[in-house]
Amino acid sequence: MGIENEASYPSLRNRVIIVTGGASGIGASIVEAFAMQHAKVAFLDIDDAAAGVLISKVASTDATLPIYHHCDITDVAVMTATVEAIIGQLGAIDVLINNAGNDSRHTFGEVTSKYWDNAMAVNLKHHFFMAQAAVPSMKSAGRGSIINMSSISWAIPSTGLPVYVTAKAAIVGLTRTLAHELGQHNIRVNCVMPGAIQTERQKQLWHTEAYKAEILSSQALKRMILPDEVARLVLFLAAEDSSGITNQSFVIDGGWI
Repeated sequence: MGIENEASYPSLRNRVIIVTGGASGIGASIVEAFAMQHAKVAFLDIDDAAAGVLISKVASTDATLPIYHHCDITDVAVMTATVEAIIGQLGAIDVLINNAGNDSRHTFGEVTSKYWDNAMAVNLKHHFFMAQAAVPSMKSAGRGSIINMSSISWAIPSTGLPVYVTAKAAIVGLTRTLAHELGQHNIRVNCVMPGAIQTERQKQLWHTEAYKAEILSSQALKRMILPDEVARLVLFLAAEDSSGITNQSFVIDGGWI
């Protein structure tokens, strides 16, 4: 955060940004990155403690302080009301980053209908309805950038989390159709597909020495990829520097696929 040789995007200054799942992991790095660009960032999450830590961290810098909204993204009515409150507070939305997700491991045989519905609500459904809530204000502004966070998990393909993988594959399709639905309004829609990013959650739950060895043997780059590296790609896709780019999926995985 605040490294001198990182890019600065004047087109992001004072722009209104919404990030779902912004309290920790890749989402927190995205929030920090936009704050450092002096954008007006609002982020949604249910982890109040992590959100407080993030705000304190940003407050110790010269970045613009982000605004936190406690919001359960699986409740569409609450989520839509939260977006409306943010628009009332900050103005028309310029950039939406649909980042929230949950990659809890599960086997094919143990998935129930209830588990499926909840996993899809967390990992896919909110992408659609967040865009639906944000797009009217983007249309009024005559511009917008929507960035959906997918994963390389569907392209490897991964095993041991089939519902999550299904959702992440669907996000690519959703990105492509929304890009064509919304392009006439100068709203760009792109997708980011991270690989095995070394977040604190991943380190605590999944990144055993054996799995790290598997990751590094699969990647072209023989080091772990960090959340702030994903955030820098998101910044570019949000800024006017990428004004001609839409309907695309960008892989950031150290060369795994």
